[in-house]
Amino acid sequence: MSERVAIVVGAGGGLGRATAEKLAAAGFTVVGVDRSEEGLKELPDGIRREAADPTDPADPAAARRVVDRIAAEVGPPEVLVNTIGAYQLGEALAATPEDLRLMIDVNVGAALWLTQAVVPYLRERGSGSVVHVAARPGLEPTVGMAAYAVSKAALVHLTRVLDLELRPFGIRVNAVAPQLIDTAKNRPYLTPDLLAHAVAPEAVADLIVYLVSDAAAPVSGAIVPAYGT
Repeated sequence: MSERVAIVVGAGGGLGRATAEKLAAAGFTVVGVDRSEEGLKELPDGIRREAADPTDPADPAAARRVVDRIAAEVGPPEVLVNTIGAYQLGEALAATPEDLRLMIDVNVGAALWLTQAVVPYLRERGSGSVVHVAARPGLEPTVGMAAYAVSKAALVHLTRVLDLELRPFGIRVNAVAPQLIDTAKNRPYLTPDLLAHAVAPEAVADLIVYLVSDAAAPVSGAIVPAYGT
């Protein structure tokens, strides 16, 4: 068992996979979690794959089950990276209760329940790091994506609240805030001009790896922009 176990949730996606690979290269024993078993198959050998409950990514009990299973089978986690999220276009006046509920449940709820699940292990060791993935619209209001922007703004605030609550226990909580990420999933929806300014997932992953590293020990409660050029 490694003393440095990192859980990457959303590891079947482009950013999650890049982060898992870079954490493994940095010496962590990495467990990639995702609802998509096909996405998990793309992880390289050496990274453990853990299929998440496919029913509800915002279920607190499901978050506890997967984290407890990893702790028992691999070792108590030191790092949690949460890259999962949902995106939806739509103006504020056209938003429905279902739109808002989905964005809050996935973009904020999942972050909170995963953090709750991992914190007992981090408190026991007296240290640890959590990184969530926010977004530029959560920091700067943007038209045409109201429910999404509100949910990411809530995630930014949650990150800062968690920092205040958990820093006394030696647990650091930060977030990265990309604007556009050049992933296979996003690429078909980006115009050539937008694609030219999108950030490679590997570049965002580098920021995440820095934030969980010992070099970033003084950094907590930060929302690190990754807007590209």
